[in-house]
Amino acid sequence: MNQAVLHTGCGAEAGLISVDEALALIQTHTQSLAYETLALQQVLGRYLAADVHSPIQLPLFAQSAVDGYAICTAGEIKAGAQFELIGEIRAGQRAEISLKAGQAVRIFTGAPIPEGTATVARQEIVKADRQQIELTAALNPHADIRDAGEEISVGQSLAVRGQKLTVGSIAALSMAGISHCEVFAYPKIAVVITGDEVAQNIEDYRAGKIFDANAPLISAWFQSQHVQVEVIHIADEKQAVLDLFNCLKDSFDLILTTGGVSVGDYDFVRPAALDIGFQQIFWKVKQKPGKPMLFAQYRRPDSTSCYLLGLPGNPAAVYVGMQIYTDTLLKALQGQTPPLDWFSAVITHDLKADARERFLRMSAQFDKQGKLQLTSLSKQQSHMLSNLMQANCIVRIPAGRPVQAGQVLQGLFIQD
Repeated sequence: MNQAVLHTGCGAEAGLISVDEALALIQTHTQSLAYETLALQQVLGRYLAADVHSPIQLPLFAQSAVDGYAICTAGEIKAGAQFELIGEIRAGQRAEISLKAGQAVRIFTGAPIPEGTATVARQEIVKADRQQIELTAALNPHADIRDAGEEISVGQSLAVRGQKLTVGSIAALSMAGISHCEVFAYPKIAVVITGDEVAQNIEDYRAGKIFDANAPLISAWFQSQHVQVEVIHIADEKQAVLDLFNCLKDSFDLILTTGGVSVGDYDFVRPAALDIGFQQIFWKVKQKPGKPMLFAQYRRPDSTSCYLLGLPGNPAAVYVGMQIYTDTLLKALQGQTPPLDWFSAVITHDLKADARERFLRMSAQFDKQGKLQLTSLSKQQSHMLSNLMQANCIVRIPAGRPVQAGQVLQGLFIQD
């Protein structure tokens, strides 16, 4: 495991780590949670903790692909051929009929193919009465028959460890008779919103307080990930923060905080966490917004851990932190350490240089030639969120040099 990167002092600019270093430290220092077995109806959005193999073949038996007629014949099947109609087989019935040459049965989609069948004639090319059928078109042998095991064989791999379970994958597993899966447990998460400035009503706002965007933002983001969280508001008082962390560290897998991680007189998240035994992994990242970010770990006596991810209080920094760092941490807790899925696109205009790497909210759209293009939005300051009404991605702007129109940049589509 890599050594923790420590920063001391409020102005440790030389010690700032890069975005990529911060992401790597989260992945290498995060211990995945235990496994649990859940019913298939409960695993949407979860990550598999073990490979899944099919207990059956699919289809289970040879079956008709259409509504039509199963036909028995040894020779060429020409238009005008006639067959004795001897019965009917519906989906869900056993194929207890055995066909002989010159015979046919009415059959429906998904119904088992009876013994002796040479081909299936779809009903659109058949004239039928109660006793016989006549083909109006020639047929090839073995037409419209789904063979047993043609899709999946017994023991075939259906899904692999680490795969995220989507609506489609759940449907595929269910069709193969899978009723339960072993998945990584979801983390138990406490969201701590620090500060005395939150307004509860318009009168509070007029008195100098502000409305809280962070708690709704974070709660909605976790809801989109199918994760339930406990949201706690706490004043900027060191003893109160210390007591809260001391209570949470033994029962939660992650404490996610907003505010209180810089070096102000009322920034108590970091000192309180260190006082009760959290080990700092990193503090401060060379990025904008969100420089004073904290990642720390508390090791419990049973060898499990509680992690603390401290995000700055400005809502834009919180938003970037959720999309990039919280997403990385949430996946790591569930055994997943893939790199973020950055895309490449062309910026349509120039941007000034900044000493830190920046994350800008942008709109990514395809032009008429199918090329993905980026347009930066106004109002990028860390206390502003209104441009999220138009933004669909966050774009990395390299540090130290200006960006020119036509340059290729990396972006991350916003998770809703």
